[in-house]
Order: sequence, then C-alpha cells, then structure tokens
Amino acid sequence: MIEDIWLYLVLGLLVLGGVGGLSAWLLRGRDRGREPSGTERADSAPAPAPDPAAGEQDSEQQGAGAEVLTEQAPPAETAPEAADVETTPELDRPEAAATRMERLRGRLARSGALGTTLLNLLSKDQLSESDWEEIEETLLLADVGAGPTDELMAALRTRAKVTGGTDVAQVRQMLREELLALVDPQMDRRLSATPGLADDGSAHPATILVVGVNGTGKTTTVGKLARLLVAEDKDIFLGAADTFRAAAADQLATWGERVGVPVVRSDREGADPASVAFDAVKAGQQAQADVVMVDTAGRLQNKADLMDQLGKIKRVISRSAPVSEVLLVLDATTGQNGMRQAQVFADVVDVTGIVLTKLDGTAKGGIIIAVQRALGVPVKFVGLGEGPDDLAPFVPEDFVDALLT
Repeated sequence: MIEDIWLYLVLGLLVLGGVGGLSAWLLRGRDRGREPSGTERADSAPAPAPDPAAGEQDSEQQGAGAEVLTEQAPPAETAPEAADVETTPELDRPEAAATRMERLRGRLARSGALGTTLLNLLSKDQLSESDWEEIEETLLLADVGAGPTDELMAALRTRAKVTGGTDVAQVRQMLREELLALVDPQMDRRLSATPGLADDGSAHPATILVVGVNGTGKTTTVGKLARLLVAEDKDIFLGAADTFRAAAADQLATWGERVGVPVVRSDREGADPASVAFDAVKAGQQAQADVVMVDTAGRLQNKADLMDQLGKIKRVISRSAPVSEVLLVLDATTGQNGMRQAQVFADVVDVTGIVLTKLDGTAKGGIIIAVQRALGVPVKFVGLGEGPDDLAPFVPEDFVDALLT
C-alpha cells in the first residue's frame, strides 16, 4: 500500500515537471518570434550618476573653444555658423610715409597765401616802396618772425636789383631759393626710432616723449605717429602718461587697437604719470619692441609745477632707457604764442623736434621758419588734416614748392 502511494507521488512530480518545461519552451519560442521594445533593449543596470567635476571640465573646454559633443549638439551637416566663432578683428593698414606727402601736397598748397602774395608782388615791372612794405607785412602776418623777415627782405631787394626782370619763372625760382634757405634743408629731420644698447649690453627700445600744451592735438598726434611707425614695420608700445584725463588714455587705446599696438596705462585716474611712463618703457624693453612712445598731459607753459613734473617724467624714463626724442606738438594757428610755448618746453625737456599740427588751410606756415630759428631744432612732422594718416614727415622742398604752387 505504501509502495503504491510513493509510486503515485513520483509519477505526479514527473508530470508536473514536464508541463513546466513545456510551458517555458513555448514562452521562449514566442519571445523569439517578436522584436524587443526600446525599454527591453536598455541595459538593466542603473545609469551612473552625473559627475559634477566632469561637468565643470566640459564647461571650461567649451569656454576655451574646444568642441564638445552633447545630446543636444546638431549633426555635422548643421554645425554652428562661422559667426559664432570668435575671430581676430582686422587691423587697419596705415599709409606708407613715402606716399603721404605726395597725397597731401594739394592740401598744403592751401596755405600758399604767403608764396602767392610774394610771387604776385615780385612779378611787377617796378616795385615801389609800398610794395616792399606789403611784402614785409605779408611775411610778418605769416609768422615768419622779425629776424627771418629782415633777412628775406634784404635778400629779395638785392636779387631784384641784380636781375631787374619780371619773368614769373625767374621770380619764382628766386623766391624758392630764398624761402628754402630760411627753412634750412640741411637740418636732420630723421626720427630717432632705432633701438640701442644700455651700458650693461642689454637692448632697449628707442624712447620718444611727446609734450605740448592743451588743445594742440597731442594725443591724436601720438596715435597718428604710431600708425606711421607701424607702416614702417616698427614694433611699438604706447604709454598713456596723461593720467589726469581718463578720456586721453581711452583715446590712445583706441588708436592702438586699430593697428594692433599695445598701450600701457594706469587703472587709476590721477596716478603718477612718471610711473606709467616707466612701466611703458619696461614693458617695451621686455617685449623687445623697437619704439616706446609716451603721451603726456597737456600743460600750460606758465605752470611751474606741471613743467617740473614733465622734467621728472623724463628723468624717470631715463633710468630704463635714454630718451631718444622729445617731440613738441605745436598748433600752427597759434603764431607767436606758440613760439613762447616752444621756448619754455625746450628749457625743461630739451626738445629735439617739432610736430606742427593744423597746417592745412592756414597762412601761418611761416611759423616753421620762426620756431626752427628760435630753438635750433627741426620741424620733423606736419599735420595736414583730420584723417588718421594725415601726418607726414616734413620735407622742406615739398613745403616751399607747395607754397609757390
């Protein structure tokens, strides 16, 4: 009896096992007959938590311009437009010095009232005493100065008696020779823009200090001169030592940005200008620049404290490199007042050259003769307009020819 019961139990277990195996086999066959869903294809393992450090690293890479692909990134054929890529701004290409004077001779001819008046008077058949007085008055009104005027009058009277003719070409040639002698073409008008060597053998840039009174266009002249040097393939630095006006440093920075010239400036208004000038020279020396040009604050020539400060700037600069040039910016329309300014500045900082601005459209061109005679230094550049390249090296022959055009 017990044996029969065990037999039935074994047979029941066998039957149940066979049914279970058959069911599993049937289920696997059914699964093989259909495609799994997206959720069934996913890895059953839980997704890893995002790493905060990795996220910061990706942000830095994107900020640096590295290409980072994310789920939101567009496919290759729809990449971001080029406008989204930061590009270097295109720099201005200044006009070369060789072509400037040719282009500007026409403008310089506008100041030819001096030469035209003299030419008309000297071309008369007979010159009366009143004619000679008019010639003298014309020279004085053109700011030639009393001394040079007397010299020119004596030379013209003598030559007029010798030639005794009224041929216009002959008179023009005579006047050209006498005016050219007064302008003095023998003066060295080259800009000292060549790097030198210090006593210890280290290289230093040529250092140019630009000075002048308020309103002469001094900062603008520095910017224009920077363009001229860039056109000559010079590596230059600018120093914004006019720390009294934030606008002056901003203006100079704008000039520098246009041609890719670094500008050293203080971030504090009213900072010591000598310190800024010293930093500019040091920066140019470290960068092995050819030229460092320092703009200074405009100052009245009768302000002793400001003039003393200018002397301090020059002394401080000289600790790093000798000052190669001190350029005095003068307004051609100021006449004899400009002469007094020039003399005071020359006493303080040993002016080596003159930049004469606003020469176009004025009959005051004689100031060139007067200021050179008074200071014994040459006019090296003239400003003949408001354009960025309207500053040119002064060429005596071109100047006189333009007066007589």
